Amino acid sequence: MAQRHGKAHSPSSTVPVTILTASLLMAACSSTPVDDRTDSRDTYEQANRKVYDFNMKLDDYVLEPVASGYRTAVPEGGQRAIDNHLRWASMPSTAVNSTLQGKFENAALATLNFLVNGLTLGFADLTEDDQPVQREDFGQTLAAYDVPEGSYLMVPVLGPRTSRSLAGDAVDFVMNPLSVFGTGEVVQTVNTARVPMGAVTFRANNFDAVNDVKYNALDPYARTRSLYYQTRTGLLEDRIAGSGPASTSEDEFDSFFEESN
Repeated sequence: MAQRHGKAHSPSSTVPVTILTASLLMAACSSTPVDDRTDSRDTYEQANRKVYDFNMKLDDYVLEPVASGYRTAVPEGGQRAIDNHLRWASMPSTAVNSTLQGKFENAALATLNFLVNGLTLGFADLTEDDQPVQREDFGQTLAAYDVPEGSYLMVPVLGPRTSRSLAGDAVDFVMNPLSVFGTGEVVQTVNTARVPMGAVTFRANNFDAVNDVKYNALDPYARTRSLYYQTRTGLLEDRIAGSGPASTSEDEFDSFFEESN
C-alpha cells in the first residue's frame, strides 16, 4: 500500500480553509443583477442565499439540537467557564488591533487579561476587571484605515461577513494564544475543541434570538443580513463617527456558526 506523504489538516485549520474556500467560491460566482437584489450591498445574493440554506440545514441537524442539549446538560458554572475561555482566546487579537487603532489603554487591559488568565487557559477569570476589555478585530482595524467594506458574503459554516471582515478573520485567526503554550496533549485537545465549542456556545447563548429569526421572520436571510449590518455598524461607530468605543462585539452576532479567534 502506498504511503501518504505530507501533513493532514488539523481541526484548527478549519477557519482559514473555510475562508479560502469562500473567497474562491465567490470569485467564481457571477454577481446578481442590481434590479434583482434585495440590498444593493449584496452583490452575490443568489449564491449567498444558497449558502444560507446550507447553513440552516447544518443548524437544523447539528447546532440547534446540540446547543439545546448544552443549555440543559452543562451547569451554569461550566457554561461560564467556557465563555471565559473563548473571551480570553480573543485577547491577543484585541491587544494587537487596539494598538493599531491607537487604543493603547484597551490594548494594555487585553494584554493583562491574557497574561493573568493564562494561568487557567482562561477558564477562570482571575482579573475581576472593573473596566471591561472592548473586543477589537482586524476587520475593524481595516475600517479604521479606510479600507472599503466590500460586498456582503454568506460564508459556509461561518455565516455572514463583508469582504473586509472576512479578510480580517484570516489575520485574526493566526493570533491563536494556545500556540504559545506548546504542544501538550491537554493544550492540543482544548485548541481542537475551540472551533466547535465557539459555535455551540454562541448558538446556546443566543438560542431564542436565533430561533426567532429562523422560524418567525418573513425572510430569515434578509433579516440575518440586516442584523449583521446593524451590529457591524455599531462596532465601527467610533471609527467613522467618533462616538467612542462600541459596547458590543461582532462575536455577539457574527453568524450562527461563529468561531472566535
